[in-house]
Amino acid sequence: MRTFRKPSKDNLRLTAGKERKNMENKILVETSARHIHLTQEAVEALFGAGHTLTKKKDLSQPGQFACEEKVTVVNKCVDKRTGAEVEKTLTMSVLGPVRPETQVEVSFTDARTLGVSAPVRESGDVAGTPGAKLVGPAGEYVIDHGIIVAKRHIHLTPENAADLGVENGQIVKVLVDTGAGRKTVFDDVVIRVKSSFAPAMHIDTDECNASAAFGVVYGEIIK
Repeated sequence: MRTFRKPSKDNLRLTAGKERKNMENKILVETSARHIHLTQEAVEALFGAGHTLTKKKDLSQPGQFACEEKVTVVNKCVDKRTGAEVEKTLTMSVLGPVRPETQVEVSFTDARTLGVSAPVRESGDVAGTPGAKLVGPAGEYVIDHGIIVAKRHIHLTPENAADLGVENGQIVKVLVDTGAGRKTVFDDVVIRVKSSFAPAMHIDTDECNASAAFGVVYGEIIK
C-alpha cells in the first residue's frame, strides 16, 4: 500500500510562496485586431468636414475607444504571379481619440494581404514605414508612411511596474499556456509605463492564434 507523508509547515510555506510569486507575475493578455488611428485632418477628409469620431465602446486602456467608423486601406502593388499592377484592400475599425499622426496597425498576415512589408515597431514609431491610400464614405486620404506591425508590449502603471520589478522600456519574456497544446513563450516584449495605463499585455491576431490565447487569458512575466 502506498503511503503519503503529510507536508511539513516549511514545505507548505514554500509552496504558498511560489504560488503567490506566480500570481504576482501574471498579466492579462489581450488580442488587438487590425485597426487604424487617425488625425483630425484625416477624419474630416474621410468622413466629412467637422466630423468627430463616434464612440462604439470603451477599450481596456482608459480613454481609448473603438469607433463606429471604418476605413478601407488600399495599396497598389505588382502581382508577383502576373506582373500586373493590382489594388489590395483591407477594411478596419478606427480607434479613438484622434492622434497627432495617422497609424495603421496590422498583423503580418494582414500585411501580406495588403502587399506591404510592414516592420515591427512600437506605437508612434512610424518613420520610414509603408504608406497607403485610405478610403472613407466622404473621400480619400493618402499617407506616405504609417503602416506597422505593433511590437508586443505590456501596459503598466508606475505602481504595477514597481510591484513586478520592471521599468519602462525593459524587454521581458511572457509565458502563455492556455492548456490547448500551444504553450508559447513570447520574447522581445517591451514594458510601457504610464500613470494612465491599465495593466495588460497586447498581442496581435497572429500571435493570439499561435498561442491559442482565446477568451480571458493570463500570461506569466519572465524577466
